[in-house]
Amino acid sequence: MPALAAIGLPRRAPARVLACGAFLKNTAGLLIDDQLWLSPLHDDLSDPSACAALERSIDALLAQANGRIDAVAHDLHPDFHSSRVAVRTAAALGVPAIAVQHHHAHIAAVQAEQGWTGEPVVGLALDGVGLGTDGTAWGGEVLAVRGGQVERTGHLPALAMPGGDVAAREPWRMAASALHALGRGDEIVPRFTASVGEPRSRGVQIMLSRRLNCPLSSGAGRWFDAAAGALGLSVRQSQEAEAAIALEACATEWLARHPAPELTQTTLDLLPVLDLLFDTAHDDHARGEAAARFHVALAAGLVAEARRAAQRSGTALVALGGGCFFNRLLSSLVQAGLEAAGLRAHRPQRVSCGDAGLALGQAWAAALQLDATTGDGATRAAATAASPDPSTLNPES
Repeated sequence: MPALAAIGLPRRAPARVLACGAFLKNTAGLLIDDQLWLSPLHDDLSDPSACAALERSIDALLAQANGRIDAVAHDLHPDFHSSRVAVRTAAALGVPAIAVQHHHAHIAAVQAEQGWTGEPVVGLALDGVGLGTDGTAWGGEVLAVRGGQVERTGHLPALAMPGGDVAAREPWRMAASALHALGRGDEIVPRFTASVGEPRSRGVQIMLSRRLNCPLSSGAGRWFDAAAGALGLSVRQSQEAEAAIALEACATEWLARHPAPELTQTTLDLLPVLDLLFDTAHDDHARGEAAARFHVALAAGLVAEARRAAQRSGTALVALGGGCFFNRLLSSLVQAGLEAAGLRAHRPQRVSCGDAGLALGQAWAAALQLDATTGDGATRAAATAASPDPSTLNPES
């Protein structure tokens, strides 16, 4: 049987919940009282062996429960293997299967670690992708969370992903998308032909102009890809987050020798910053400053949105979650900005801020939702409500 790790929490959970985790970097978890029992990392569920490992871990967690389970939590995307296993397991146990939106779960992981139940919290959830409640790809989110309920109060603008999934692996495509959004689509072919060939660059230009196979995404990861592609730091990624890591390294090196760039405006609309990046791609000194400007602008926009959301909610608590907060430069800029605004920033400490820690957030959010409902009928109705159509969304970091 898989070895389970026990994580202590500062407050007892109001329900006993099995959580089946994310698609990428999957782990499963069991929330009982003030402990989370966490499975080993199963890796990505595109691998059949990872799917089999998840099922073995679920058996181990159910054995660990040694008693009732009140619900089984899973991602909002119904086509993930983890979601299908959750629904099947819940049916076998005769309990609700509760879908928790991906970015809500990132913030709920912080709620669990801090022992927050009814306190209002502002969440900044930044990653590559997660199915949103409107059926589109989210990933640059400002959320207002209270208990088990969540409201999307702000987000990064959506960029088209020419070719869908492949755009997450080829940053030049996201850079081309930004050029198109800036009204500079005629630059796509001359700018990218040397690195990807004329047929591909022209094909992407046509796709964007005709909106063919170009699903939209607000994912922060795609904006990092666009910036790295614009500066010529990454054309294709052989490893996860390779483009974002290159962009962070370029910015960090420049900031070690220069003060942070000054901003003329503070907004989550990063297109004006991308506009400058394209014009500095071939100048090494200017490239470092441009990479730094992107980080500074993104952090400032997030802090401004968080401050407005905190004022509306009457809170000083801000939770940070999602894989983009592995970026040390972005994390330090956001945390410093929040503290300067009188807000208290928290991020996961006992579990990963990325998808490997998502099971804790799923379980905590589901437990709070169960606690807030009055009777099994209401819970089941909420859990089985119609889900968005995920047909255009695939999991890419």
